[in-house]
Amino acid sequence: MTETNVKTPPKPPSKTKHYFTGILIVLMLWASAVKTETSLSELIVGIPNMWDLLQQMFPPNWGYFDNITAAMLETIRMAILGTTFGSIIAIPIAALCASNIVKNRFLFYPVRFILNLIRTIPDLLLAAIFVAIFGLGSLPGIMALTIFSIGLVAKLTYEAIEAIDPGPLEAMTAVGANKIQWIFFGVIPQVLAHYTSYVLYTFEVNVRAAAVLGLVGAGGIGLYYDRTLGFLEYDKTSTIIIYTLVVVLLIDYISTKLREKLL
Repeated sequence: MTETNVKTPPKPPSKTKHYFTGILIVLMLWASAVKTETSLSELIVGIPNMWDLLQQMFPPNWGYFDNITAAMLETIRMAILGTTFGSIIAIPIAALCASNIVKNRFLFYPVRFILNLIRTIPDLLLAAIFVAIFGLGSLPGIMALTIFSIGLVAKLTYEAIEAIDPGPLEAMTAVGANKIQWIFFGVIPQVLAHYTSYVLYTFEVNVRAAAVLGLVGAGGIGLYYDRTLGFLEYDKTSTIIIYTLVVVLLIDYISTKLREKLL
């Protein structure tokens, strides 16, 4: 007696999960709109006002470039200092957060908690706090960008440290290397390129952030944002936006090329 193998076509996957996910997303959007009192009719009514504002912003006041160049340079200097200080301080913090370097969970979990707390505070709030401490000027902006940079660089760096190849570390441990040698010759070479890339990325973010810190009195080009918006000089505001866009695109291009060389 011979058995005949009958090939049955596979059953298509159930679409119940997809339907359930779609319904859940729609319910979340609807609930969020209700709780935030979002109204589509208000959006439609406000669109003409948006068009009126754009008409007031164009054409830009091109002669205003001379007035804001010094403030733009100050913004870039703030970003450079904040990124540099924050990236340096982030190195030991990242090492303490990495579970493959610090084996004691009672040490790296509290450090991670502090790092998450730092990342929770918005940069504008940090700037407002430091303005209250140090007064108006660029120093509060630099301090705010430093704290912000610590949170961002340390987070990305310790995740890169935890993803390194453990082979060299095990080999160094086998030949009797101490902890300092272990870090300098086993960890740093594997994460240096990633760390440099993270610093460049943080600098890009800080240039954008520094451009608005002046809204709370922390110096830079943001002071002119506040001034022109307060006096309804929207043509000058559009000039500042275009100037900031050009600077950010230039820095983004340079940083991208540098990261391509590193990675």
